[in-house]
Amino acid sequence: MTATTTTPDAVLARSAQARAPRLFDTLTKKILVTLFVVAIFAIPLNVADSYVLTVLATAAVAAIAATGLNLLTGYAGQISLGHAFFVGAGAFAGQVLGGQLGLPFLVWLPLAGLFAGALGSLVAPFALRLRGPYLAIVSLGLVYIGIYAARNLPALTGGLNGTVVTAPVSIGPVDFARLQVGPFLLTREQGMFILCWVVLALVLLATANIVRSRSGRAMQAIRDHDLAAEVLGVRRLPTMMNAFVVSSVLAGIAGGLLGVLLQYIRPENFGLDLSIQYVAIIVIGGLASIWGPVLGALFIGLVPVLAIWLADYLPFISKPGEQGGVSVSGFGLVVYGVLIVLFLLFRRGGLISFFRAPTRRRPKASATTTDAASRPASRETPTQKEGLSS
Repeated sequence: MTATTTTPDAVLARSAQARAPRLFDTLTKKILVTLFVVAIFAIPLNVADSYVLTVLATAAVAAIAATGLNLLTGYAGQISLGHAFFVGAGAFAGQVLGGQLGLPFLVWLPLAGLFAGALGSLVAPFALRLRGPYLAIVSLGLVYIGIYAARNLPALTGGLNGTVVTAPVSIGPVDFARLQVGPFLLTREQGMFILCWVVLALVLLATANIVRSRSGRAMQAIRDHDLAAEVLGVRRLPTMMNAFVVSSVLAGIAGGLLGVLLQYIRPENFGLDLSIQYVAIIVIGGLASIWGPVLGALFIGLVPVLAIWLADYLPFISKPGEQGGVSVSGFGLVVYGVLIVLFLLFRRGGLISFFRAPTRRRPKASATTTDAASRPASRETPTQKEGLSS
Protein backbone atom coordinates (compact mmCIF):
# COMPACT_ATOMS: atom_id res chain seq x y z
CA MET A 1 0.00 0.00 0.00
CA THR A 2 1.20 3.51 -0.81
CA ALA A 3 1.10 6.13 1.89
CA THR A 4 -0.91 9.23 1.04
CA THR A 5 0.64 12.57 1.88
CA THR A 6 -1.43 15.65 2.56
CA THR A 7 0.06 19.06 1.92
CA PRO A 8 -0.67 21.99 4.27
CA ASP A 9 -2.41 23.84 1.42
CA ALA A 10 -4.79 20.95 0.91
CA VAL A 11 -5.58 20.84 4.62
CA LEU A 12 -6.26 24.58 4.65
CA ALA A 13 -8.46 24.30 1.59
CA ARG A 14 -10.55 21.48 3.12
CA SER A 15 -10.89 23.29 6.45
CA ALA A 16 -11.86 26.54 4.75
CA GLN A 17 -14.44 24.72 2.67
CA ALA A 18 -15.85 23.11 5.77
CA ARG A 19 -16.15 26.47 7.53
CA ALA A 20 -17.78 28.22 4.55
CA PRO A 21 -21.39 29.09 5.39
CA ARG A 22 -24.15 27.85 3.15
CA LEU A 23 -25.95 30.37 0.99
CA PHE A 24 -29.45 29.28 1.97
CA ASP A 25 -28.90 27.78 5.41
CA THR A 26 -32.21 28.88 6.95
CA LEU A 27 -35.85 28.55 5.96
CA THR A 28 -36.25 32.33 6.00
CA LYS A 29 -33.52 32.79 3.40
CA LYS A 30 -35.02 30.12 1.18
CA ILE A 31 -38.44 31.80 1.35
CA LEU A 32 -37.00 35.26 0.61
CA VAL A 33 -35.02 33.99 -2.38
CA THR A 34 -38.12 32.20 -3.71
CA LEU A 35 -40.17 35.41 -3.37
CA PHE A 36 -37.41 37.35 -5.13
CA VAL A 37 -37.45 34.98 -8.11
CA VAL A 38 -41.25 35.02 -8.28
CA ALA A 39 -41.31 38.84 -8.14
CA ILE A 40 -38.98 39.08 -11.17
CA PHE A 41 -41.71 37.58 -13.34
CA ALA A 42 -44.80 38.67 -11.42
CA ILE A 43 -44.09 42.43 -11.32
CA PRO A 44 -43.80 43.04 -15.10
CA LEU A 45 -46.85 40.87 -15.79
CA ASN A 46 -48.98 42.95 -13.40
CA VAL A 47 -47.51 46.45 -13.88
CA ALA A 48 -48.28 48.18 -17.15
CA ASP A 49 -46.69 51.57 -16.40
CA SER A 50 -43.66 51.80 -18.70
CA TYR A 51 -42.02 54.55 -16.62
CA VAL A 52 -42.14 52.52 -13.40
CA LEU A 53 -40.77 49.44 -15.17
CA THR A 54 -37.94 51.48 -16.71
CA VAL A 55 -37.01 52.94 -13.32
CA LEU A 56 -36.94 49.47 -11.75
CA ALA A 57 -34.93 48.00 -14.63
CA THR A 58 -32.43 50.86 -14.35
CA ALA A 59 -32.20 50.15 -10.62
CA ALA A 60 -31.33 46.52 -11.40
CA VAL A 61 -28.53 47.62 -13.75
CA ALA A 62 -27.24 50.05 -11.11
CA ALA A 63 -27.32 47.22 -8.55
CA ILE A 64 -25.12 45.07 -10.83
CA ALA A 65 -22.53 47.84 -11.14
CA ALA A 66 -22.77 48.64 -7.42
CA THR A 67 -22.25 44.97 -6.57
CA GLY A 68 -18.91 45.14 -8.36
CA LEU A 69 -17.97 48.32 -6.51
CA ASN A 70 -19.10 46.77 -3.23
CA LEU A 71 -16.80 43.83 -3.86
CA LEU A 72 -13.88 46.23 -4.27
CA THR A 73 -14.76 48.75 -1.55
CA GLY A 74 -16.87 46.81 0.94
CA TYR A 75 -15.07 43.46 0.89
CA ALA A 76 -11.57 44.45 -0.25
CA GLY A 77 -11.45 47.89 1.39
CA GLN A 78 -10.25 49.86 -1.67
CA ILE A 79 -11.82 53.24 -2.47
CA SER A 80 -12.63 53.85 -6.13
CA LEU A 81 -14.30 56.81 -7.83
CA GLY A 82 -13.65 55.58 -11.36
CA HIS A 83 -16.32 52.90 -11.58
CA ALA A 84 -18.18 54.84 -14.28
CA PHE A 85 -15.16 54.42 -16.57
CA PHE A 86 -15.59 50.64 -16.68
CA VAL A 87 -19.38 50.94 -17.01
CA GLY A 88 -18.89 53.21 -20.03
CA ALA A 89 -16.31 50.84 -21.51
CA GLY A 90 -18.79 47.98 -21.26
CA ALA A 91 -21.59 50.07 -22.79
CA PHE A 92 -19.63 51.14 -25.87
CA ALA A 93 -18.03 47.70 -26.24
CA GLY A 94 -21.49 46.13 -26.17
CA GLN A 95 -22.66 48.36 -29.02
CA VAL A 96 -19.54 47.61 -31.08
CA LEU A 97 -19.79 43.85 -30.52
CA GLY A 98 -23.55 43.48 -30.66
CA GLY A 99 -24.63 46.42 -32.81
CA GLN A 100 -21.81 46.77 -35.35
CA LEU A 101 -20.54 43.18 -35.48
CA GLY A 102 -23.95 41.59 -34.90
CA LEU A 103 -22.90 39.10 -32.23
CA PRO A 104 -25.70 37.42 -30.24
CA PHE A 105 -26.59 38.50 -26.71
CA LEU A 106 -24.94 35.56 -24.96
CA VAL A 107 -21.68 36.45 -26.72
CA TRP A 108 -21.48 40.23 -26.74
CA LEU A 109 -22.56 40.78 -23.11
CA PRO A 110 -19.85 38.55 -21.54
CA LEU A 111 -17.29 39.96 -23.99
CA ALA A 112 -18.25 43.50 -22.95
CA GLY A 113 -17.60 42.50 -19.33
CA LEU A 114 -14.30 40.86 -20.25
CA PHE A 115 -13.24 43.98 -22.16
CA ALA A 116 -13.84 46.12 -19.07
CA GLY A 117 -12.02 43.49 -16.99
CA ALA A 118 -9.05 43.64 -19.36
CA LEU A 119 -8.89 47.41 -18.86
CA GLY A 120 -9.07 46.83 -15.13
CA SER A 121 -6.18 44.36 -15.28
CA LEU A 122 -4.08 47.00 -17.06
CA VAL A 123 -4.87 49.71 -14.51
CA ALA A 124 -4.79 47.58 -11.34
CA PRO A 125 -0.99 46.98 -11.03
CA PHE A 126 -0.37 50.73 -10.99
CA ALA A 127 -3.45 51.95 -9.12
CA LEU A 128 -3.34 49.38 -6.31
CA ARG A 129 0.17 50.40 -5.28
CA LEU A 130 -1.58 53.44 -3.80
CA ARG A 131 -4.01 53.47 -0.91
CA GLY A 132 -6.75 55.63 0.54
CA PRO A 133 -7.28 59.06 -1.03
CA TYR A 134 -4.41 58.57 -3.48
CA LEU A 135 -6.17 55.58 -5.03
CA ALA A 136 -9.43 57.56 -5.13
CA ILE A 137 -7.74 60.40 -7.05
CA VAL A 138 -6.13 58.02 -9.54
CA SER A 139 -9.42 56.23 -10.15
CA LEU A 140 -11.13 59.60 -10.55
CA GLY A 141 -8.73 60.40 -13.37
CA LEU A 142 -9.96 57.33 -15.24
CA VAL A 143 -13.38 58.93 -15.63
CA TYR A 144 -12.00 61.94 -17.49
CA ILE A 145 -9.68 59.75 -19.56
CA GLY A 146 -12.65 57.64 -20.59
CA ILE A 147 -14.75 60.67 -21.58
CA TYR A 148 -11.85 62.12 -23.60
CA ALA A 149 -11.23 58.80 -25.38
CA ALA A 150 -14.93 58.32 -26.17
CA ARG A 151 -15.20 61.80 -27.64
CA ASN A 152 -12.25 61.17 -29.97
CA LEU A 153 -13.26 57.71 -31.24
CA PRO A 154 -16.33 58.57 -33.35
CA ALA A 155 -16.12 55.33 -35.35
CA LEU A 156 -16.72 53.30 -32.18
CA THR A 157 -18.59 55.64 -29.84
CA GLY A 158 -20.19 58.23 -32.10
CA GLY A 159 -18.00 60.99 -30.70
CA LEU A 160 -19.66 63.99 -29.06
CA ASN A 161 -23.09 63.06 -30.43
CA GLY A 162 -23.03 59.55 -29.00
CA THR A 163 -24.47 56.49 -30.67
CA VAL A 164 -27.72 54.59 -30.94
CA VAL A 165 -27.49 51.13 -29.36
CA THR A 166 -28.80 48.40 -31.63
CA ALA A 167 -27.28 45.36 -29.92
CA PRO A 168 -29.70 42.40 -29.83
CA VAL A 169 -31.27 41.24 -26.56
CA SER A 170 -32.46 37.83 -27.70
CA ILE A 171 -31.46 34.37 -26.49
CA GLY A 172 -32.29 31.97 -29.28
CA PRO A 173 -35.98 32.37 -30.11
CA VAL A 174 -36.63 34.44 -26.97
CA ASP A 175 -36.41 38.14 -27.80
CA PHE A 176 -36.73 40.29 -24.68
CA ALA A 177 -37.56 43.35 -26.78
CA ARG A 178 -40.71 41.54 -28.01
CA LEU A 179 -41.22 38.88 -25.38
CA GLN A 180 -44.28 36.69 -25.74
CA VAL A 181 -45.71 34.71 -22.83
CA GLY A 182 -48.42 32.42 -24.13
CA PRO A 183 -50.98 34.51 -26.02
CA PHE A 184 -49.70 37.76 -24.44
CA LEU A 185 -47.13 39.96 -26.18
CA LEU A 186 -45.19 41.95 -23.58
CA THR A 187 -43.88 45.45 -24.16
CA ARG A 188 -40.18 46.20 -24.45
CA GLU A 189 -40.12 47.67 -20.93
CA GLN A 190 -41.60 44.48 -19.48
CA GLY A 191 -39.10 42.28 -21.31
CA MET A 192 -36.12 44.44 -20.33
CA PHE A 193 -37.28 44.36 -16.70
CA ILE A 194 -37.17 40.56 -16.71
CA LEU A 195 -33.80 40.48 -18.48
CA CYS A 196 -32.08 42.99 -16.16
CA TRP A 197 -33.35 41.41 -12.96
CA VAL A 198 -32.49 37.87 -14.10
CA VAL A 199 -28.93 38.99 -14.84
CA LEU A 200 -28.84 40.71 -11.43
CA ALA A 201 -29.93 37.47 -9.73
CA LEU A 202 -27.11 35.56 -11.46
CA VAL A 203 -24.60 38.26 -10.48
CA LEU A 204 -25.71 38.13 -6.84
CA LEU A 205 -25.35 34.34 -6.81
CA ALA A 206 -21.87 34.54 -8.32
CA THR A 207 -20.81 37.29 -5.90
CA ALA A 208 -22.06 35.33 -2.90
CA ASN A 209 -19.94 32.36 -3.96
CA ILE A 210 -16.90 34.58 -4.53
CA VAL A 211 -17.22 36.02 -1.03
CA ARG A 212 -17.48 32.51 0.44
CA SER A 213 -14.41 31.30 -1.44
CA ARG A 214 -10.83 31.37 -0.24
CA SER A 215 -10.10 34.38 -2.43
CA GLY A 216 -13.05 36.26 -0.94
CA ARG A 217 -11.89 35.61 2.60
CA ALA A 218 -8.41 36.79 1.60
CA MET A 219 -9.93 40.09 0.43
CA GLN A 220 -11.67 40.56 3.75
CA ALA A 221 -8.50 39.69 5.64
CA ILE A 222 -6.56 42.35 3.72
CA ARG A 223 -9.36 44.84 4.39
CA ASP A 224 -9.45 44.19 8.13
CA HIS A 225 -5.70 44.05 8.76
CA ASP A 226 -3.39 43.91 5.77
CA LEU A 227 -0.17 43.47 7.76
CA ALA A 228 -1.49 40.54 9.77
CA ALA A 229 -2.90 38.96 6.59
CA GLU A 230 0.46 39.22 4.84
CA VAL A 231 2.17 37.62 7.85
CA LEU A 232 -0.25 34.70 7.52
CA GLY A 233 0.65 34.29 3.85
CA VAL A 234 -2.03 36.33 2.06
CA ARG A 235 -0.41 38.30 -0.77
CA ARG A 236 -1.89 41.77 -0.94
CA LEU A 237 -1.30 42.81 -4.56
CA PRO A 238 -2.64 39.62 -6.28
CA THR A 239 -5.65 39.59 -3.94
CA MET A 240 -6.48 43.23 -4.64
CA MET A 241 -5.97 42.68 -8.37
CA ASN A 242 -8.53 39.88 -8.30
CA ALA A 243 -11.04 42.18 -6.61
CA PHE A 244 -10.31 45.03 -9.05
CA VAL A 245 -10.67 42.84 -12.15
CA VAL A 246 -13.88 41.13 -11.00
CA SER A 247 -15.30 44.54 -10.08
CA SER A 248 -14.46 45.82 -13.57
CA VAL A 249 -16.07 42.79 -15.23
CA LEU A 250 -19.34 43.37 -13.35
CA ALA A 251 -19.20 47.06 -14.27
CA GLY A 252 -18.77 46.13 -17.94
CA ILE A 253 -21.78 43.79 -17.81
CA ALA A 254 -23.83 46.56 -16.21
CA GLY A 255 -22.68 48.98 -18.91
CA GLY A 256 -23.75 46.62 -21.69
CA LEU A 257 -27.21 46.25 -20.16
CA LEU A 258 -27.47 50.00 -19.56
CA GLY A 259 -26.74 50.66 -23.23
CA VAL A 260 -29.50 48.39 -24.55
CA LEU A 261 -31.87 49.70 -21.89
CA LEU A 262 -31.34 53.37 -22.76
CA GLN A 263 -30.92 52.64 -26.51
CA TYR A 264 -28.80 55.79 -26.84
CA ILE A 265 -25.56 56.58 -25.01
CA ARG A 266 -23.16 59.52 -24.98
CA PRO A 267 -19.70 59.91 -23.35
CA GLU A 268 -21.19 62.35 -20.81
CA ASN A 269 -23.48 59.60 -19.52
CA PHE A 270 -20.48 58.03 -17.77
CA GLY A 271 -19.09 60.96 -15.82
CA LEU A 272 -18.30 61.65 -12.20
CA ASP A 273 -21.95 61.92 -11.17
CA LEU A 274 -22.47 58.26 -12.13
CA SER A 275 -19.50 57.19 -9.99
CA ILE A 276 -20.89 59.20 -7.06
CA GLN A 277 -24.22 57.50 -7.56
CA TYR A 278 -22.63 54.05 -7.22
CA VAL A 279 -20.78 55.13 -4.08
CA ALA A 280 -24.06 56.40 -2.65
CA ILE A 281 -25.76 53.10 -3.46
CA ILE A 282 -23.28 50.93 -1.57
CA VAL A 283 -23.07 53.31 1.41
CA ILE A 284 -26.82 53.70 1.74
CA GLY A 285 -27.57 50.06 0.99
CA GLY A 286 -24.82 48.67 3.21
CA LEU A 287 -21.15 47.90 2.65
CA ALA A 288 -19.89 44.31 2.60
CA SER A 289 -23.34 42.79 2.08
CA ILE A 290 -24.85 40.92 -0.84
CA TRP A 291 -28.29 42.55 -0.74
CA GLY A 292 -27.08 46.02 0.22
CA PRO A 293 -26.50 47.21 -3.39
CA VAL A 294 -30.00 46.04 -4.35
CA LEU A 295 -31.66 48.01 -1.55
CA GLY A 296 -29.46 51.02 -2.22
CA ALA A 297 -30.20 50.96 -5.96
CA LEU A 298 -33.94 50.80 -5.37
CA PHE A 299 -33.71 53.63 -2.85
CA ILE A 300 -31.56 55.82 -5.13
CA GLY A 301 -33.73 54.99 -8.14
CA LEU A 302 -36.67 56.66 -6.44
CA VAL A 303 -34.79 59.97 -5.98
CA PRO A 304 -35.49 61.29 -9.53
CA VAL A 305 -39.14 60.26 -9.14
CA LEU A 306 -39.26 62.17 -5.86
CA ALA A 307 -37.56 65.19 -7.45
CA ILE A 308 -40.11 65.32 -10.27
CA TRP A 309 -42.92 65.12 -7.74
CA LEU A 310 -41.39 67.87 -5.58
CA ALA A 311 -40.97 70.14 -8.62
CA ASP A 312 -44.68 70.94 -8.36
CA TYR A 313 -44.27 72.19 -4.78
CA LEU A 314 -40.70 73.56 -4.57
CA PRO A 315 -39.95 76.51 -6.87
CA PHE A 316 -36.17 75.98 -6.93
CA ILE A 317 -36.51 72.58 -8.68
CA SER A 318 -37.08 72.86 -12.43
CA LYS A 319 -39.12 70.26 -14.27
CA PRO A 320 -37.54 68.35 -17.19
CA GLY A 321 -37.39 70.66 -20.21
CA GLU A 322 -37.72 73.87 -18.20
CA GLN A 323 -35.05 76.51 -17.62
CA GLY A 324 -34.01 78.02 -14.30
CA GLY A 325 -33.70 76.46 -10.87
CA VAL A 326 -32.01 73.23 -9.88
CA SER A 327 -32.38 70.41 -12.38
CA VAL A 328 -33.65 67.00 -11.38
CA SER A 329 -30.18 65.47 -11.84
CA GLY A 330 -28.57 68.26 -9.80
CA PHE A 331 -31.11 67.81 -7.03
CA GLY A 332 -30.35 64.08 -7.09
CA LEU A 333 -26.63 64.74 -6.54
CA VAL A 334 -27.44 66.94 -3.55
CA VAL A 335 -29.66 64.23 -2.10
CA TYR A 336 -26.94 61.60 -2.67
CA GLY A 337 -24.40 63.71 -0.76
CA VAL A 338 -26.74 64.39 2.15
CA LEU A 339 -27.73 60.73 2.44
CA ILE A 340 -24.10 59.57 2.39
CA VAL A 341 -23.26 61.93 5.26
CA LEU A 342 -26.34 60.92 7.27
CA PHE A 343 -25.78 57.18 6.86
CA LEU A 344 -22.07 57.44 7.69
CA LEU A 345 -22.85 59.41 10.83
CA PHE A 346 -25.89 57.59 12.16
CA ARG A 347 -26.29 54.28 10.32
CA ARG A 348 -23.02 52.92 9.02
CA GLY A 349 -24.57 49.52 8.39
CA GLY A 350 -26.87 51.00 5.73
CA LEU A 351 -30.41 49.93 4.92
CA ILE A 352 -29.49 46.25 5.18
CA SER A 353 -28.83 46.72 8.91
CA PHE A 354 -32.58 47.23 9.51
CA PHE A 355 -33.20 43.67 8.32
CA ARG A 356 -30.46 42.02 10.35
CA ALA A 357 -31.03 40.55 13.78
CA PRO A 358 -29.27 42.57 16.48
CA THR A 359 -26.17 40.90 17.85
CA ARG A 360 -26.24 40.02 21.51
CA ARG A 361 -23.56 41.54 23.65
CA ARG A 362 -21.83 39.58 26.34
CA PRO A 363 -23.00 40.59 29.81
CA LYS A 364 -20.45 42.55 31.74
CA ALA A 365 -18.85 40.72 34.65
CA SER A 366 -19.80 42.01 38.09
CA ALA A 367 -17.26 43.58 40.37
CA THR A 368 -17.27 40.58 42.70
CA THR A 369 -16.63 38.19 39.84
CA THR A 370 -13.89 40.42 38.47
CA ASP A 371 -12.14 40.68 41.81
CA ALA A 372 -12.36 36.96 42.32
CA ALA A 373 -10.99 36.30 38.87
CA SER A 374 -8.12 38.75 39.33
CA ARG A 375 -7.23 37.40 42.79
CA PRO A 376 -4.26 34.98 42.61
CA ALA A 377 -5.01 31.38 43.33
CA SER A 378 -3.98 30.09 46.74
CA ARG A 379 -1.09 27.63 46.78
CA GLU A 380 -1.87 26.27 50.26
CA THR A 381 -2.48 22.58 50.61
CA PRO A 382 -5.57 21.25 52.44
CA THR A 383 -3.36 20.30 55.40
CA GLN A 384 -2.01 23.82 55.73
CA LYS A 385 -5.54 25.25 55.63
CA GLU A 386 -6.66 22.92 58.38
CA GLY A 387 -3.67 23.95 60.49
CA LEU A 388 -4.41 27.64 60.05
CA SER A 389 -8.06 27.19 60.94
CA SER A 390 -7.21 25.32 64.13
